[in-house]
Formats: sequence, structure tokens, C-alpha cells
Amino acid sequence: MTSQEIRKRFLDFFAKRNHAILDSASLITADDPKATNATLFNTAGMQPLIPYLMGEKHSRGTRLASSQKCVRTGDLEEVGDNTHATFFEMLGNWSLGDYFKKEAITWSWEFLTDINEGLGLDPNRLYVTVFAGNDMVPRDTEAVEIWKQFIPEHRIYYRDSKDNWWTAGANSPAGPSTEMFYDLTGGLGDLSAEEFEQADEDQKLIEIWNDVFMSYRLEGGEIVGELPQKNVDTGAGLERVTAVMQGTTNIFDTDLFLPLLTIVKDGAENYNERHARIVADHIKTAVFLINDGVVISNTGRGYVLRRILRRAYSSLEEMQCSEKIIPDLIHAVIEMYRDLYFKDVDEKKIAVKIKIVATEMDKIIRIIKRGVKIFKKIKDNPNTLVTGKFLMDLEQTQGLPLSMSLKLAKQFGIDISHEAIQEAKRLRKEHQELSRKGAAQKFKGGLAEDTPKIRALHTATHLMLAGLRQELGNDVHQKGSNITEERTRFDFTYNEKVSRETLDKVEEYVNNAIQTHAKMGVQLMEKEKAKQSDVVGSFWEKYPDTVKVWTISDNKGNIYSRELCGGPHVDDLSQIAEFGVFKIKKEESSSAGVRRIKAVLEK
Repeated sequence: MTSQEIRKRFLDFFAKRNHAILDSASLITADDPKATNATLFNTAGMQPLIPYLMGEKHSRGTRLASSQKCVRTGDLEEVGDNTHATFFEMLGNWSLGDYFKKEAITWSWEFLTDINEGLGLDPNRLYVTVFAGNDMVPRDTEAVEIWKQFIPEHRIYYRDSKDNWWTAGANSPAGPSTEMFYDLTGGLGDLSAEEFEQADEDQKLIEIWNDVFMSYRLEGGEIVGELPQKNVDTGAGLERVTAVMQGTTNIFDTDLFLPLLTIVKDGAENYNERHARIVADHIKTAVFLINDGVVISNTGRGYVLRRILRRAYSSLEEMQCSEKIIPDLIHAVIEMYRDLYFKDVDEKKIAVKIKIVATEMDKIIRIIKRGVKIFKKIKDNPNTLVTGKFLMDLEQTQGLPLSMSLKLAKQFGIDISHEAIQEAKRLRKEHQELSRKGAAQKFKGGLAEDTPKIRALHTATHLMLAGLRQELGNDVHQKGSNITEERTRFDFTYNEKVSRETLDKVEEYVNNAIQTHAKMGVQLMEKEKAKQSDVVGSFWEKYPDTVKVWTISDNKGNIYSRELCGGPHVDDLSQIAEFGVFKIKKEESSSAGVRRIKAVLEK
């Protein structure tokens, strides 16, 4: 059974049981702590649904299912073993105060074992764990009694909260879980509790499904009461299910990775399975992150993207494999998932993604070459003392990450003390805190103040973004703005200098729109609905569940801009014309993958 067939079979199974099928949310989470505890990426299928699991009403009803894109980087060092990946899809179904344990367990078992509608797995190779209880929550004997209808009691094991308790963070819904495991060897048979734990540790078993029974509410990591409704949250990792269905003991020998591994193998002089898996996984993750709007940077999501690309390069280097295979890998990822996630990605957009990755790889190569020269000098001068400050200066002035410095030091036989490493980490933390404080000041509110001219420039900036997207493509998004009485300064995602010819076309687009005296209209809309429509938006995570959508249109029905925004605007574009003609004065680099425009209104 192919991964596509598994995904479709899962969604069809739950659609037949009256579940609304949701599209995958973006990998980029909202920034609302109530919704996602301020995580960088969606790490589980339930994460985009936390507000509804906490009691809010979902527009699609009380039974939902999806295949959700996820990225987890907490296990980054384990990527390349049999089961860990940074990007994966989580198949999930949810009940929002509708059904509970009996239906969830019954349907889990049916989908896993039914040969017609489900996966048709051998029931004799399945094992189950349930929550053992603790001081706050009792042992889940109810789940055991339901399971006994399907599986012998001696194949049901109690586990503590480390394994069978689920929460999405300190302020979230939570509850006990029951997990299903599959025997990959086919010969384990009946196991004692100790034998089961050992088989799990030896990766002879694979966790294939997880049902969470959410009935508690956490605040500050403590249970503060029960939820207003009892929910079910289930999850099955598509990669792990595919491994089982394709008869392999690891997620990489499946149709979700083999096309990528073949490309790596063909390009490597010194092929290594673990390093090849890291390259395949990390390039796949990079493509999905870039497609969802992540831009390479030194902080937050952008730093994660940079880090995984550096790890991919390191593995390529270990295998003596040229980074020139990366365009082939990117094309392969997009073709593998085209029908689901990349329907609108054409060759021009693929070229942009390739350029982002290639530019970063070029930087990494230059940085490593600089690092080699520096550590060779240190090797030639054995009296040189490598301090924490020296290591941090390398990171901040040469772009040489601490991890890379330590690797080069080892390569050249240079000892670096534990104290120096700890000092470097402390200095990095202090630098990051200062950077965050500076960033908070940099674009404070976007507008210097609320005046008629600033409103005019702000509205013109909306038109400029629309013009940029028309000329450069829909991958262009706002990354920041700062508007004063004198000018608008606007940062946007793009990987190369914008020609003066293109800037002139954008100017023309803005000024032509202004001459129509089009009106500004505002509409209140559910954020999720706005995301799924043609509304242009950046920083979605900063907005509440109901957003303002501003549309600039004339009396003939022509739309010049339709964008999410919370700021003040003119009522109609004739108020912009009072201040003059829109002119782009300067276009320059702001940071990696981000360009900056300065523009004015002048008579």
C-alpha cells in the first residue's frame, strides 16, 4: 500500500463516520500562547485545534479528521535512526465533546485491522498500553475494559505519565492516552511487561497509533480542573504506518524517502546510510518550511531552517557528495507531494526555493573555509588560548557557529576547555536577549504615529505589496514595515535584487490605482476563513480569531489590494493623491532572503 493510498484510506474511513476532513494548517503556528504555547512550528495534528479542544466551537462541527504537516526539531540528533524525522505527517481524528473512549478505541482497532476499509494488519502482532495513573488522575481501567473486547488482557500494559499522558504545553488541554504498537519482526508473540519494554527499546516494536482522552485543563503545568467537554485526539504518524505497510523496519525504506535516497546514493562517493537519511529528511523539511514562508535568519524559525541546512551540508560533506544534487532533491520532494501540498508550485517558484537553499549552502562553504584557516593558524600557534569570548566572536563576526568551531577544533586536535564552551553559551544567550529587545523596538507598531500622511503612506504600502506580488510572484510576503511622515520602509521576502525596470512597474501599479480614487473597505472575517481565501497576510499568528480584511476596489469592481491589517488607512485613494506621486527611492538587501524598499509621496 503506497503512502498516498494509506492517507486516502484513513481520511475516507473517518469521512464515512461523519468526520469533516480538514486541510492541513501551515507549519507555522500562531503566536497566541493560549493556542499553541508559542511554539515555532506545528508539532502535532492537534496543535492547530487547541482552541476548539479547550471549548471553542469549530465551524465544521464536532467530528474532524486531517493529515497535518508537522515539524519537530527536539529529536534532531536522532534523525537518521529507524523512526525519527524532522518533517512528518500526522493522521488524526478528533471528537469535540462528541464521542469518547469506546468509539475512539473501536475505530482505531477497526482501521488498523479491517482488510476492506483499513490497513488489514495482523491482530496477533498488536500490543496496547494505557495510563497507569498518578496522584492526580486514576488508572485508566475504563480503557482496559474496552480493549479487552479486541485484544487479550495480557497484551495490555500499564505505563506512567512519561509515556501515556499527553499535553501540548503548560497551558493546554491534557489527558491520559492509549497507544498501539506493532511487532515489526512478526515473531515476538506474547510478552511480559519487561519483555515488552525491551522490545520497544530495541525498536522491534513500533508505535503506530495513539488515542488521547482529553478531559483536563492545565495552567502552569498543573491540572486546574476538567474541560467543559470531553475530547478525543488521535494520531498516527504516516511515515511509521507506511513503514509497517511496506514491510520495512524503518521509515526511510519507504516511498516517502526512497526517491530522495536514490538521488543521494547516485551522487555520493562515500555513501553512508545515516548521513543519506539526514540529507533526505532535512532537504524535505527545508522545502516545506520555505514553502510555508520561513526565511533563513539567525533567530527563531529562520535559525531552525539555517541549522537543518547546515546539518544537511555536513552530511553531504561526510559522504563526499556535491551540494549540486540539491536541485534534484527539491524537485523530487515537490513531485512526491505535488497533488497535496504543491499544486500551485511551478518551475519559477521551484527555482526560487532552489536559490534560497543554494545561497545558504554557498555561505556555509565560505564559512567553513574561513574556519579551516582560523583553526589551522591556532594549530600552528599552540600557545593561543581559545576562550569563550573568542568562540562567540567567531560566531558573530565570521558566522562560524559554536558547533562548527568545536568540530574544527577536534579535527585539528585543539583542546577547548569545558569552561570556555560554557562561557561561549552564556555570551550567546546574552546576545540573543539583546537582539530580541532590539527587534522589539525596530518596527514598533509599524507606524511612527497616526497622521493623515502616515495613513496615506500606509495605504500606498498595501498597493506596493500588491504590485510586487504581481511582478515577482505570490511568494513575496511582508517581513516588516516602518512608516513615518517622510517615507515608508518596507521589508519583503525575495532572494535577489529587484531591477529598476520592475520597481518602475510597481510604481506605475500604485499610481494608477491612486488615480482611480478607489475606496477602502473593511470586513470582519474568521481568521481561518481568511487564510483559506485570497486574502494576503503576514504575521497571521499575531492576530485574533476574528480579523480585519481591507480591500481596495473601484466602482467597476476592480480589486487592487486585499490584505489582512490592523492599522489605520485612508477612506479612498484620492486622499493619497493630496500628498503627491508615489516613488520608490531605494531597494536594497535587509537580510538573507529579505529585501527592503524605501518609498515616498512627493509633489
